[in-house]
Amino acid sequence: MKYIITWWVWFIWNVIIWALNKKWIKNIYVVDELDESEKWKNLVNKDYLDYFDKDLFLNLLETGKFKLEKDDIIIHMWAISATTEKDSNKLMNNNTKYTYTLFKESQKVWASFIYASSAATYWNWDKWYDDRNYDLEPLNMYWYSKHLLDKYIIRDTNDFNSLNWQVVWLKFFNVYWPNEYFKWTMSSVVFHGFNQIKKDWIIKLFKSYKEWFLDWEQKRDFIYILDIIKVIDFFIENRNISWIYNVWTWVARTFKDLAIATFSALSKDNNIEYIDMPEWLKEKYQYFTESDMSKLREVWYKENFYTLEEWVKDYVQNYLDKWFKIY
Repeated sequence: MKYIITWWVWFIWNVIIWALNKKWIKNIYVVDELDESEKWKNLVNKDYLDYFDKDLFLNLLETGKFKLEKDDIIIHMWAISATTEKDSNKLMNNNTKYTYTLFKESQKVWASFIYASSAATYWNWDKWYDDRNYDLEPLNMYWYSKHLLDKYIIRDTNDFNSLNWQVVWLKFFNVYWPNEYFKWTMSSVVFHGFNQIKKDWIIKLFKSYKEWFLDWEQKRDFIYILDIIKVIDFFIENRNISWIYNVWTWVARTFKDLAIATFSALSKDNNIEYIDMPEWLKEKYQYFTESDMSKLREVWYKENFYTLEEWVKDYVQNYLDKWFKIY
């Protein structure tokens, strides 16, 4: 049995390699798209068999030069996640067709396929965050590219009733984790807040533009990377379980809570400023996210989730405050 992990260098999934290595698992193939950034540093201190560029890997897989085998595990998180991306063909090729090909190849040989959809597909207000609902209305092309892939897999599996082997897709966002140092503007509020505190002793948050939300009342269902690792490990250990699952905490907290926890982790007094939101973001900004986690609990996932204060303290003190202390 081997593991194929995609897009781990830049995003969350380098932590998956760390977690597998902690269990003495090294039969891992890494797939990504390295560029001129320093995200290659996330490769340091990881044990794996080989690295493939994402396009080369797909070619090797489709031509039979890379052999998937029964019980192999693909953990596929590669996607163009920038909601500002305007090239629709690029989004369709990378987010929809690439993932769909991996799905089909895994089903041919009875390999497990665990991949990331996006909670951003939950745009329609009255249907948000219910992983039993597929009638969704994505707002932009990025969200649509992920939603279309989900529809393809639902169609091909007859709503998960006609599977050869395990297919799990996970819906999450507002994930926080070490090793996001190379994500630039896409990095988390804690990452940017930490740097703002170090520079100017301040955290800047967006003002509210909805009259029923005060500036400090925007909420997110934040989740820490170590919780996601535990969920993925649960599905690896339970290969008979498939379907769609939200992976959040079921507890929405404010960005103000997040800022206060960051100040607290650095033993600093609070100093929060509310700033104008960019015009392009005002109509797309989500003011409240909180998931329904009952479906995951129904398949007997019993682990507790980190509280916001617990994970912010861990992230700030053990990683951000020790620059480039990488998993």
